[in-house]
Amino acid sequence: MIRAAVPADAGWITDIWNAVIADSLITFTTTLKTQGDVAAMIDSRTVRVLPDAGGFATYGPFRGGPGYAATVEHSVMLHPKAQGQGLGRSLMHDLMGAAQAEGHHVMVAGISGANPKAVAFHAALGFAQVAQMPEVGRKGGRWLDLILMQKML
Repeated sequence: MIRAAVPADAGWITDIWNAVIADSLITFTTTLKTQGDVAAMIDSRTVRVLPDAGGFATYGPFRGGPGYAATVEHSVMLHPKAQGQGLGRSLMHDLMGAAQAEGHHVMVAGISGANPKAVAFHAALGFAQVAQMPEVGRKGGRWLDLILMQKML
């Protein structure tokens, strides 16, 4: 069952996120999250979880400034054992509904070019690719493209 994250979720969310950071090119960051980082995120942002399956989705500001207040950028991550079961889709539908209920107009996905599955996932949810920025990220000794997709809520 999808629900709002609580501080007690910070541990397992941190574990999932750090595995993605350490073991993939899905995110460009190399800085691991702490449980304190994730607890602060839970306190300050919309975070939806599927604790039994091991998945979460969140959104926050796309860019600073009042002109961007109705646009949010999201992240969705699942434990590898939870992938391919429609759980990410369920989390995203819930997250998009929460964003819309809070008055947001556009949701943006910033996707690593090394993650074509995420591009297909977002396309299936109605996101449209609006940009591809060649070689703007670097991780693991590789230059990586950033693909921007968006959906009007």
